[in-house]
Amino acid sequence: MTISNDKLNVNPRPDRNTHNGEPVTIHEPEVSLEDMMDSVRQIILGVGEDPDREGLLKTPKRVAESMRFLTSGYKQSLDDIINGAIFDEGHNEMVLVRDINFFSMCEHHMLPFMGRAHVAYIPNQKVVGLSKLARIVDMYSRRMQVQERLTRQIAEALQEVLEPRGVAVVMEASHMCMVMRGVQKPGAWTVTSSMLGAFQEDQRTREEYLNLIRHQPSSF
Repeated sequence: MTISNDKLNVNPRPDRNTHNGEPVTIHEPEVSLEDMMDSVRQIILGVGEDPDREGLLKTPKRVAESMRFLTSGYKQSLDDIINGAIFDEGHNEMVLVRDINFFSMCEHHMLPFMGRAHVAYIPNQKVVGLSKLARIVDMYSRRMQVQERLTRQIAEALQEVLEPRGVAVVMEASHMCMVMRGVQKPGAWTVTSSMLGAFQEDQRTREEYLNLIRHQPSSF
């Protein structure tokens, strides 16, 4: 498994998407659910089907509502997710939550990619509620994404809210745009990483983290 390290370059607003490294403001949607449904009807017609067929009558509404849910991360912010759950515990050893399942949407083909995220940080006295790590992953996953950006955004978000001594995020995912179309390679996994602070600068810290995410824990 090849892991690349990102340089410590924290985006001051990681709750926004980025374009060429610059933040891009996320606008509230101006398209109604009915407009989205009309677009889905056009797609159904475009593939040669009849949107008035019984099995497809409610499909435009289902698809529009599904897309709203799958991209609901645009309506969330770090402040909402953290909700004050930061505590001064004086802890300074690695905190790792691994195998966080996630689902996201490839912005190139609007097909899903899914897998597991392994999120760790080394506190600088402050810790965050463990469930918040999974919620941060969900917030950024539920947007139009590329895996590389998604990995970086999660790491930068933790860097911003905790100011820890280091953050590490590794994401492993299977992309339906590689499985269902194009090269059609089921079983191929894409691995991306973002290492900040101590995880980037200290090889022993990085190796400890990588060993921990490779270790298979005992099942309950």
